[in-house]
Amino acid sequence: MKLITIAGPPSSGKTSVIIKTALTLEKRGVKIAAVKFDSLSTFDDLAYKKAGLPVLVGLAGNLCPDHFFAVNIEDCFNWGKTKNFDILVSESAGLCNRCSPHIAGVLGICVIDNLAGILTPKKIGPMLKFADVIVITKGDLVSQAEREVFAFNAAAANPHAKIIFINGITGQGTRELGEKWLAAAEIGKIEGKKLRLSLPSAVCPYCVGETVLDKDYHRGNAKKIAIKK
Repeated sequence: MKLITIAGPPSSGKTSVIIKTALTLEKRGVKIAAVKFDSLSTFDDLAYKKAGLPVLVGLAGNLCPDHFFAVNIEDCFNWGKTKNFDILVSESAGLCNRCSPHIAGVLGICVIDNLAGILTPKKIGPMLKFADVIVITKGDLVSQAEREVFAFNAAAANPHAKIIFINGITGQGTRELGEKWLAAAEIGKIEGKKLRLSLPSAVCPYCVGETVLDKDYHRGNAKKIAIKK
């Protein structure tokens, strides 16, 4: 089975891109399912079900969604194999711009949208810089100049990635992305594979439930800003 990891900022159009691409491939007999990783709530599973795509949903709650991804992706992958899917697509919100759910040897895709601003590609971090493919959406809502500058900044942030422009409403561009999915490597198992980047250390007191704002409670991995007096 092939595994595809897709990450990007909230509301960048990840779910629409996945559904439109999956539907083009299903016409060719490819069996596709999705796993949606999010933090507190999601309604994207309704969109997947409406499109006829099997979907698992994992809500991280108090945990970082990408830490949650790391400890659950193996079980999700094994579920996909038992169901005999050809492709399993993992969708993660990438909320902090520091984490990256991409796995070495697994096709990694980052979805970003033009409406986020032309400097956004420089701010996103590992989930863009370690991706194999960068999908840019909502290009129909900005000027040609903005599209070109946005794409230039995306290429500068990750010069090795393939950039694909997709319209999440019409599906324009999804055929090219679908070919990337089909060309992805077959994965026998997740056990033993490695993330492309280590996740941040989550050992400060606020990570484990502290709520008091006081320097006496700043223990563990507590990084301070250097303020000149």
